[in-house]
Amino acid sequence: MARRLSYSARYPHSAEKIYQALSQKKYWEDLMVEFRELTPISNVEEFETGDDGIRVVLQQTITRDMLPPIAQTVMLKDMMITRTENYGVFDPANTDGSYSASIPAGPGSLTGRQELFPTDTGCTIRKTTEVKVYIPFVNAKLEQLMLVNLVDLFRGEAEFTSTWVEDNLA
Repeated sequence: MARRLSYSARYPHSAEKIYQALSQKKYWEDLMVEFRELTPISNVEEFETGDDGIRVVLQQTITRDMLPPIAQTVMLKDMMITRTENYGVFDPANTDGSYSASIPAGPGSLTGRQELFPTDTGCTIRKTTEVKVYIPFVNAKLEQLMLVNLVDLFRGEAEFTSTWVEDNLA
């Protein structure tokens, strides 16, 4: 059975400024530099902006010894995570997007929707995630572990984004 998570990152910046950051390859490259503190192999594999919006493919490798013991029981090799982020064309009222993460020979899936919209104090990115693990007996524990880690990831990315906008787009 799938588990769901809704997470909202609130920014003091306008939706237009946040979208401007997301549409720059330098933002994503700088984000991967930050990630390397936790996962030494973190790279931007693809980056595209155009008439359809933004598409980014990120790849991170978590070595098997860094995984929690329960995850090591199902992952016999290093975990290579490929994450795809999509944002549609900027709309001042609401910009929709999606994201997914995949792991070769991984035991499950992660997909989500995201929307960027203005608020009275700046803007918000709301992420709605669905996680599924297809291994009986450990699926619930692994799904919960993934969701807990996603909250930490989303929180860290939000802090990074806010600081990056202040430092690069002010």
